[in-house]
Amino acid sequence: MWSEAEENYLKETYALQLDHDQVTTSMLAQRVGHSAPTVTGMLKRLSGRKWVTYEPYRGVTLTKTGKAAALDVIRRHRLLETLLTRVLGVPWDRVHEEAEKLEHALSGYLEGRIDEYLGHPERDPHGSPIPAADGSMEEPERVRLCDLPAGSSGLVVEVGDREPGMLARFDGMHLALGTEFRVLEVEPIDGLITIRVAGHRRVLGKSVASQIIVQKLEGGE
Repeated sequence: MWSEAEENYLKETYALQLDHDQVTTSMLAQRVGHSAPTVTGMLKRLSGRKWVTYEPYRGVTLTKTGKAAALDVIRRHRLLETLLTRVLGVPWDRVHEEAEKLEHALSGYLEGRIDEYLGHPERDPHGSPIPAADGSMEEPERVRLCDLPAGSSGLVVEVGDREPGMLARFDGMHLALGTEFRVLEVEPIDGLITIRVAGHRRVLGKSVASQIIVQKLEGGE
């Protein structure tokens, strides 16, 4: 078994590995909100348990066992998000924080009952894939809105769930899951992206656009 802190480190390491070839101590420190020495201490602890491979000044990677543990936590978290949204109507800008509080206490039995009750959902309220009960999870290619050129069209399939203010802003811009949009302009210097969505022009900063995972649609220029 692992502690709540260990679960969080494994989960955040997995998330960082999706976007970075090398996960550094500083990246992880920023992600979990701990000091670099604290992070180093935890990584040594996880390395001793064979859950990560850690090399000072080079970074950290999950072992096969560590990845399985991380996906177990992610499964619980995303099932809880789906339950809270579908059953209690918790909005998508609040549900991540609530699920964070509950995920560590969820038993395997209750996890299975929730999954069955929800009809074995494949994605959570933010569009993120939910790992299967056997620990497997398909990770499709992650194309971000900020990577699309002007003239292209796309469909919103997933959004980052860590910033409530950003999610609330997406609501106001009608950037929900399944929304189609078209990239009108991309500023070459500051990276500002102008899109047309729901008949309106919207301007997004590059950091915000990087939190929107999309499916590129045919028919772009």
